[in-house]
Amino acid sequence: MRGLFLAVFALLIVAGDSGRYAPQLISNAISVLLPSHPNVDGGILNSGLLEVDEIGTSDSVQSDTIAPNKTDTTFENNPRDNALALLWLAAKQGSDIAQAHMLEIFESAYNNGFSSKGSIDQETATYFLEKLVNLENADAAWLLYQILGEEGASERFMRLAALGDVAEAQLAFAMSTDSPEKREKWLIRAASQDYLPAQAALADWYLLHGQQQLAKPLLAATATLDMQSAFKYARLLWGEGEFSEAKSHFNFAAKKGHQQAEKALEAIKLYSPYSVAQATRQSGTFNWEGKANCLQRVQPFATSLATIMRAHELYQSYNNDSRLKNLSICLAPPIWLKTDVLDCDANYKRAGILGCNITPLANIAKKRKFSHAVVVAEQGKANVQNGVMYLDISDAYSVFVHELAHFAGFADEYPIGKGMANKLCDEDGIEDFRPPNVVVDTEYWYAPHETVENWLSIDPATIIARAKTCSVLGLNSYKPSRRITFMEHHDSGVIPPLYLVLWQQQLEKQNAQRPISMNFFQAFHNSGNRKEAAHWLAEYEAFTGTK
Repeated sequence: MRGLFLAVFALLIVAGDSGRYAPQLISNAISVLLPSHPNVDGGILNSGLLEVDEIGTSDSVQSDTIAPNKTDTTFENNPRDNALALLWLAAKQGSDIAQAHMLEIFESAYNNGFSSKGSIDQETATYFLEKLVNLENADAAWLLYQILGEEGASERFMRLAALGDVAEAQLAFAMSTDSPEKREKWLIRAASQDYLPAQAALADWYLLHGQQQLAKPLLAATATLDMQSAFKYARLLWGEGEFSEAKSHFNFAAKKGHQQAEKALEAIKLYSPYSVAQATRQSGTFNWEGKANCLQRVQPFATSLATIMRAHELYQSYNNDSRLKNLSICLAPPIWLKTDVLDCDANYKRAGILGCNITPLANIAKKRKFSHAVVVAEQGKANVQNGVMYLDISDAYSVFVHELAHFAGFADEYPIGKGMANKLCDEDGIEDFRPPNVVVDTEYWYAPHETVENWLSIDPATIIARAKTCSVLGLNSYKPSRRITFMEHHDSGVIPPLYLVLWQQQLEKQNAQRPISMNFFQAFHNSGNRKEAAHWLAEYEAFTGTK
């Protein structure tokens, strides 16, 4: 506060000097604020700024005119604050040079944390910067915003800096607004100044909105400087079939430590995108018979580089999951399909969930003999449709495990939708589904009562607890655990031991499952292909033993 008082007092002292030429005021201030002066941070003044314009010369005023009669006062002699006051008077007269000097001095103090001995303090810097802001100095607004922080600075300062083509401020202003139009406008303005962070942010904006061709030149400009941009550019190039150049950028990003780039290179090394014919020819390379007790044969499929990376991670995670090692489930390595093989939609058949036309997988299924499939697509809500699981690249491994339990007939323990609840949540409906983990109320006991008897026969100490499954209808449902299980919150990670026993029991009751053959039968039947429909109905009956 003392420094601020001195600065204000100095302004009053030199007010009578305001009629001087701006170059004279600057000259007087510079004679004090030279880099060699002990009270000023070294190196803060750019000698190029010492040039004086056409009005007067730099040596036309003596430094003793900074504060007339100063020696006759009790005011402590502080040449630095007097010099700042002179620079401000010159700046007020319209001198860009004076404003530039002041900004350089305050920026140096800010960069040093206002901690150097004899340095300008934050209050003094803030005082003069606010004055410069009133002169609509955009750089001063941006520096003041940096000093005060997001909480302390008003949006006015940041916006003024943005209007003044301060790229950093334009980026900050873009990211602070909730208006998509304003955000894109200011990102474009900041990126047009070759400001790397803004170019990267604008590229992300375009990618988010599916405008890859607008993002491409921005990523090309930043790919050799930023590993994240290199990775995104490589993915874009790969999607356009420019595989060699894409690998080059993946390698660059990987060498910089980008983990996703490393995973991309690993996936490219292990897998290749196949057509249906190529995938069918390769299907015999995996031997289910080499696995023990493959009561469920699960084949993952990927539809792009991003999804094969995710599918490979799921495959590795499953093989490393000790919780599930005793289940009679066999998971094959994923098959990478070319992008035009499967027609997938995040709102498949307007159901609000991810789905695909899976008929192209039929010939592969005939050759590889899998009973269930997992399709990893770009985006959409995870779900199971009979023998097909749909995931997107954002779904965690815990989602995969949750959906895998649906393959065996487990019901959700969170509130299910009204349509499904109407089928499942009464005494008659649940008898048709018989989920191993949920029962409902009846007039006398629970239904199906055999399910509860099975829980108690496995573990007589089983505690029957309330489930949320049927809450949408206001009906009571129950589960064999007080804990929040993986069927209620997939990311809880809790699979009680009883659930693993129930899971294995379900696998051994193949008539309780709905394999992919049912999906194929329905798809071909609906399309009028009777021959294929008959083939897959026979496969379904053979699997479930219902023929």
